[in-house]
Amino acid sequence: MEYGIGGGAGSSGGGGGGGGDHHDSSDAHRNKKRYHRHTAHQIQRLESLFKECPHPDEKQRLQLSRELGLAPRQIKFWFQNRRTQMKAQHERADNRALRAENDRIRCENIAIGEALKNVICPSCGAPPMSEDSYFDEQKLRMENAQLREELDRVSSIAAKYMGRPISQLPPVQPIHISSLDLSMGNFGPGICGPSLDLDLLPGSSSAGIPNLPFQPTAFSDMDKSLMADIAATAMDELLRLLQTNEPLWIKSPTDGRDVLNLDSYEHHFPRANNHLKNVNVRIEASRDSGVVIMNAFALVDMFMDTNKWIESFPTIVSMARTIEVIPTGMLEGQSVSLQLMYEELQVLSPLVPTREFYFLRYCQQIEQGSWAIVDVSYDLPQDNQSTSQYRLHKLPSGCLIQDMPNGYSKVTWVEHVEVEDKTLIHPLYRDLVHSGLAFGAERWLATLQRMCERFACLMVTSTSTRDLGGVIPSPNGKRSMMKLAQRMVNHFCASVSMSNNQRWSTLSGSSDIGVRVTAHKNTDPGQPSGVVLSAATTIWLPISPQNVFNFFRDERTRAQWHVLSNGNAVQEVAHIANGSHPGNCISVLRAFNSIQNNMLILQESCIDSSGSLVVYSPVDLPAINMAMSGEDPSYIPLLPSGFTISPDGRTEGVVGGDGASTSCNTRGNMGKSGGGSLITVAFQILVSSLPHAKLTMESVTTVNNLISNTVQQIKAALNCPST
Repeated sequence: MEYGIGGGAGSSGGGGGGGGDHHDSSDAHRNKKRYHRHTAHQIQRLESLFKECPHPDEKQRLQLSRELGLAPRQIKFWFQNRRTQMKAQHERADNRALRAENDRIRCENIAIGEALKNVICPSCGAPPMSEDSYFDEQKLRMENAQLREELDRVSSIAAKYMGRPISQLPPVQPIHISSLDLSMGNFGPGICGPSLDLDLLPGSSSAGIPNLPFQPTAFSDMDKSLMADIAATAMDELLRLLQTNEPLWIKSPTDGRDVLNLDSYEHHFPRANNHLKNVNVRIEASRDSGVVIMNAFALVDMFMDTNKWIESFPTIVSMARTIEVIPTGMLEGQSVSLQLMYEELQVLSPLVPTREFYFLRYCQQIEQGSWAIVDVSYDLPQDNQSTSQYRLHKLPSGCLIQDMPNGYSKVTWVEHVEVEDKTLIHPLYRDLVHSGLAFGAERWLATLQRMCERFACLMVTSTSTRDLGGVIPSPNGKRSMMKLAQRMVNHFCASVSMSNNQRWSTLSGSSDIGVRVTAHKNTDPGQPSGVVLSAATTIWLPISPQNVFNFFRDERTRAQWHVLSNGNAVQEVAHIANGSHPGNCISVLRAFNSIQNNMLILQESCIDSSGSLVVYSPVDLPAINMAMSGEDPSYIPLLPSGFTISPDGRTEGVVGGDGASTSCNTRGNMGKSGGGSLITVAFQILVSSLPHAKLTMESVTTVNNLISNTVQQIKAALNCPST
């Protein structure tokens, strides 16, 4: 860390890193804030002396001034800032320990209280006598009084030490455990009863404000100054990663991707953060660049607005929130923005745990028409990833956005993360995740390009020639249909994700991994009200993702996999393009010879280099007509199902999920990389319109059979082995 007069990295004011010859300048020149960064040698010498003597006298400061070529005033302020930071670190550590101890005592007290509520007599099974209850209650009251006194005493000591009062701790939230997690491992005879009484999860809504794993306390000025210092250092590192090629980045001989040279990286950044350095740590580093159909200013606004950030990356970002906006006066320069954020990133499969980050996002205008945005992890005092399946640290990552003519932008993206897996990645996704493709720069950029094309299509006023019932949708009708389809995709992504607010349980099934299910109560006005069961499974096929995508989106082959269609063919009666690729479109499908002539299928298909989606939902004819006429589609109920398709991350011979070579007769060539596809099949079923209904065994069996039969029909249609 480098420290300067203003509390940030480097130094400002009296002189530069090369000497103190600027003190004789004019008052105007002296009053102008200047930013100088100390050299590595200066920092090393200052740190060495600080360990020996944190309070050097004037003679020692003068000696350092002559030795390092710094002004005495710079030496003085450097030591002041360093002492202040050390004090802040000790304060945070002490405060963290106090809070942990208090939380432990509080949890013990709650556990004792809950246990006493359920005390029964071992002989007769009756509740305890009222006298015992009375004495137990009095004992708890006495313990609570002692705890309050202890908390007040510790708080007063900490407040005296920190120089300010400590805010009240948030109440401990009760932990709800679904009975689904406890009783639905296998559904063999006699294991489960005729009904399952679920502690259902509340329905999720992308419009709501997500609940964080914990609520951060207020940040002091010292905390914000430290954040500004970390952000400025991260920005310097990111710009070098973005603008430097060899030897920092080298081309992969297998696929031509940019690969970070770790030896060169450690040479360029000797003080790089290595929070997780041990044999289990894996480095994921990637870089990619491309042209995006959106101007730089609009992209910057998209990245700095949490709601737009989620809307722009629905397949990657499952949750995000801005925690704190840091005053930009703590950073030198103009046109800058700094904020502390939380995000949860996903791969659309119940087999891949989500990744959570608390990070600083710092945006700075580099020059006219050029912006840089850096993300870097920020360790909050209360943050504890011990319960997560990952320990993660985001090293400086982000993008450089440069304006181009005609409203386009060139975007260069870097993702750099240290990962320590506490549990093994599922074999199906191991190659994809370990290669960096699952959360890497290529996926971020490909998704950004596709979504920007979608936004551009939303603004185009031309309409489709293929229409429903002879009614050509107006420009407003087209926008309404695109918004309805986007909400459908968002709900589908939320239902498939292995987010922290989803609790999946495994059923037996024809797939090697089984069928994963979760249940929740829908409260969103844009979804059917009641209890919804979500089910998903993932399979591997030795077929290229492009060929699998073509098979699913083609209405002529739909009857081969859609088990609920009863073999009836479907016809596309409305079509809206939402991208340059012909597979990026919204369709309205109508089934032939269907009993429900009033029911249609809304479908959106989208594809980019990182993968593809085919999502659909039944919608009745009046609702479709309402959307086509341009009315607000927010309250049209949707219950989406569909498929996610991604490459398997392998670069050599086609290998089956069990490691054995596999082949099948497909309708096209396999992926040129030699790998196959990972397909997640997901369905949602409305179990009951009553919010307090129980999940019956019949519903579980139905969805299990639906998933299993769909998988078998897919493999049969593509002439692939069924095992």
